[in-house]
Amino acid sequence: MPPELPADPASVPVAADALAPVATIVLPCYNEEAHVLLEIQRITKAMDDDGMPYELLAIDDASTDDTLAVLRGAEEQYPHLRVVGFRRNGGSGTVRRIGTQMARGQIVVWTDADMTYENDRIPELVRILLEDDSYDQVVGARTTEEGTHKVLRVPAKFVIRKVAEVLAKQRIPDLNSGLRAFRKEVSLPYLRLLPPGFSCVTTITLAFLCNQHDVKYVPTSYAKRAGTSKFHFVKDAYRYILQVLRMVMYFEPLRVLMPLALFLFGLGFVKAVVDMVRHPFYFPANTVLLLVSGLLVGAVALLADLVVRSRDDGAGQPR
Repeated sequence: MPPELPADPASVPVAADALAPVATIVLPCYNEEAHVLLEIQRITKAMDDDGMPYELLAIDDASTDDTLAVLRGAEEQYPHLRVVGFRRNGGSGTVRRIGTQMARGQIVVWTDADMTYENDRIPELVRILLEDDSYDQVVGARTTEEGTHKVLRVPAKFVIRKVAEVLAKQRIPDLNSGLRAFRKEVSLPYLRLLPPGFSCVTTITLAFLCNQHDVKYVPTSYAKRAGTSKFHFVKDAYRYILQVLRMVMYFEPLRVLMPLALFLFGLGFVKAVVDMVRHPFYFPANTVLLLVSGLLVGAVALLADLVVRSRDDGAGQPR
């Protein structure tokens, strides 16, 4: 049992006669008391208008304001709303991981409660997966950037996204959008890889892409958030790029290490030829160091790839 939960997830009461939901919308909530009810109203209206069986799983991540009280009050008004309160803060990644594990729907939707995403389009994302089984994930790709630290975020996210595209060998219009729908069954092997923070959305994107699960991107708008942002530029950007490298290393280590190994060995080889011409049969220590470093990094790359290919845990095994 995860320490963050007040009880076993299976013990959360569900009406016995409730129609099994097709989609579960996981809504992380942390200090969102001023607007979380508006977000719940927007989501439930969109889903009710569509007519699709669903559940809205709102998880309070140990808020220090009255968010949980607002959610408990809303739970009495909205029959599709389930509320879970964590005793201590675990981060948005922890909320999404546990929420996905608790989901009863075959399609899981991740979004935020800060009024930034077009949550009234959630039925559209779910319908894409229901009508086209060739896709395993649909991402709301943002066409604008309205977050805090915009001057720094835009170029930083562009560079990190391009690095991820090179390593994943695929175009990624939006690497860390918080609005997405995916098949629960496909996601289960990758949930244990999710970090506790914001980079969990990056992780689930790369996990799908690196394992040949097709992802569809749907252009969406992105509004200025309500309330106070929990994003810390330096700390979260650092974790963000580390997670990109970690995920590609987890699934495709050769793409990260082998280019470095070949570069070092090639540089050492060229230098050895020059040294041989200038001073026959004399190789300086730096030449030997380059050659040995290239061989060592290459050996580590091959060993890491062997470990990845020998895993039988479901993660890292293409369909």
